[in-house]
Amino acid sequence: MRQAVAAPGAPKAIGPYSPAIRAGNLLFLSGQIPIDPVTGQLVDGDIATQTDQVMRNVCALLEAAGAGPEHLVRTTVFLADLDEFAAMNERYATYLVDPPPARATVQVARLPMNARVEIDAVAVLP
Repeated sequence: MRQAVAAPGAPKAIGPYSPAIRAGNLLFLSGQIPIDPVTGQLVDGDIATQTDQVMRNVCALLEAAGAGPEHLVRTTVFLADLDEFAAMNERYATYLVDPPPARATVQVARLPMNARVEIDAVAVLP
């Protein structure tokens, strides 16, 4: 059984997808970009500012499903510029607990709304 998960503290989907889907004890989070859930606009700022917003969105979806960052098992980070890896990584790490989830990071040609970072995730629910 699949169940859509949304959260008031995370932006609404900007296309035909669910912000997250619960399937059994797994939660699959769609890629989150730095959209402010109140304004629906992309957060302006450097990679650290945008990573903060993305991770707040991720955490809001986890919370809506009864979980937290400690339940993340896999993330994928998409960067518009791999030269921003260190700054993104520093901010990303502040949202995690040990052991951190498995992760891949890739540079892409372009992200929705010209964001600098997008992160998708998988969590195991308690």
